[in-house]
Amino acid sequence: MNIEDQVREAIIAELKRQSEAGQQGLRVNAAEAEMITIEGRVNLDELIMAVMGSLAGGP
Repeated sequence: MNIEDQVREAIIAELKRQSEAGQQGLRVNAAEAEMITIEGRVNLDELIMAVMGSLAGGP
């Protein structure tokens, strides 16, 4: 897996996690391989931490 795939997976996973938490009214549709539809508010700090953790080898 290359770095782009790691970042892509981390972003999608974190956005889905935030949408499932339902705190910001966030809706995410990542049905297409290279496109994602996001509606609502995203906690940018949590998204950044998820991506950085992915790159550092975290869960």
